[in-house]
Amino acid sequence: MLKIFVGFDGEVEPIAYHVFCQSVIEKATIPVSFTPLALNTLNNYMETHNDGSNAFIYSRFLVPYLCDFHGEALFVDGDMLCREDIAELINTIDRTKAVSVVKHDYQTKHPVKYLGNKNEDYPRKNWSSVIYWNCGHFKNRVLTPEYIMTATGKHLHRFEWLQNEFIDLVGEIPKEWNWLVSEYEYNPDAKLVHFTIGTPCFDDYSRCDYAEEWSWTLDNLLIPMDR
Repeated sequence: MLKIFVGFDGEVEPIAYHVFCQSVIEKATIPVSFTPLALNTLNNYMETHNDGSNAFIYSRFLVPYLCDFHGEALFVDGDMLCREDIAELINTIDRTKAVSVVKHDYQTKHPVKYLGNKNEDYPRKNWSSVIYWNCGHFKNRVLTPEYIMTATGKHLHRFEWLQNEFIDLVGEIPKEWNWLVSEYEYNPDAKLVHFTIGTPCFDDYSRCDYAEEWSWTLDNLLIPMDR
């Protein structure tokens, strides 16, 4: 079974979590389980950081801890849509790595994103929005709640806990598995699209690329098939 941990923001866009899960279920050929990273469920973790535009900006780094530092798991931001079988992603992973990510290299076209939040450029931007975790890797054992609560955003989102072994321990996932909507051109072959500027649930982004597919998935979630 593939364990999938999904960013959950109950105040801003809870619907995004549910649409993402629905999109995975519709296409998956393997068993999957979903865990929402909702802060009210993380009893040993208290959010101490005061930056970021969503509630799960740092809780994503708890995944190895939540898996008892054993096995493998996938983290994804909640504002995504899966367009292909999630089992295909597993076949891209080098299991000798501590983490695997899409190594984006871009500057944003949009200095402001949903709800007026700043969208600043920084090194390794959006690398941490999809992380395939080797939870049992010894380098990830430092990622306890206490460590994450005291670490800086720069340290965590740039994977600096891997220290000098960073180059060897960060595997690469094909870009199609974290395709940045509104930052990249429309790609019919994108497998996992990321509404990083704004999910179609917001009026300002209801006509962006892949928005119609997102709305179809929402309909499948809400409306009985015998309508």
